Amino acid sequence: MNQDNFITQIRLEYQYLTKAEKKVADYILENAQEVLFMSITDLAAACKVGETTVFRFCKSMKLQGYQEFRIQLSLSMQNEEEKSEQETLNGNIGMEDSFSMMVQKLLNSNMSVLMETNALLNEDTIEALVDKMISAKRIFFFGVGASQVMAMSFTNKFLRISNKVYCFTDSHMQTMVASTLEPDDVAIVVSYSGSTKDSLLFAKLAKSKGAYVAGITKHKKSPLTNYVDVVLLCGANEGPLQGGSTTAVMSQMFIMDVLYIEFYRKTYDDSYENNQKTSQSIIDKMY
Repeated sequence: MNQDNFITQIRLEYQYLTKAEKKVADYILENAQEVLFMSITDLAAACKVGETTVFRFCKSMKLQGYQEFRIQLSLSMQNEEEKSEQETLNGNIGMEDSFSMMVQKLLNSNMSVLMETNALLNEDTIEALVDKMISAKRIFFFGVGASQVMAMSFTNKFLRISNKVYCFTDSHMQTMVASTLEPDDVAIVVSYSGSTKDSLLFAKLAKSKGAYVAGITKHKKSPLTNYVDVVLLCGANEGPLQGGSTTAVMSQMFIMDVLYIEFYRKTYDDSYENNQKTSQSIIDKMY
């Protein structure tokens, strides 16, 4: 498919779509920018159709699935923007901006993301998850791609104060671990989209074994939420071509710090002692 003309391609294929698929096409054509940041569940709800209809629409457009659809839509819109005289980067940052203006706009964007993520935090949800983490026998962090990097960051953070946190980088190993979890384990799955196949598999396997599962995602109606006990929402808007964007990372790191500090506060004596041990252990590795 020609990436430059994906939106045009939708219009050309429109007459061949079913009545339900046309509802999806109509919504996309009228709200393309918003659709970029929607999960398949969000789009289905907005169009008042089932998720299977959205998937069939993707197939009718000769795409493998919803993620490829979002990528093609983003590429098409990006190419249209590049043709305009006022090309923009990262939302409201323009090519005509001075360096200082660019920095200020980026700062404002990052501050806005942190404020939004803070507004989305639910104290009861945080407390429930932290209590489960404290009582858990083992805590596993899961993720793939950019989210896997965040899962490793979570693990690195908590290793300073606890010896029961784990994270594996290979997706096959993560799958095997998820399939052997037990009811006294906690699984924390990081997935911005909440619809990555591997992440869904990790959560589904962990849940089926009785483990307590938490999801960190942008979309409260994403497929991931079907397999978790609690959901922590991050506030960043990230397009399909912006995997691991700074704003998404910052929002997830903010959540990580909230969990870490609350865990530390509730287990202060043990966490302080472990922090002293781990800090001492790496002194020889520093100049």
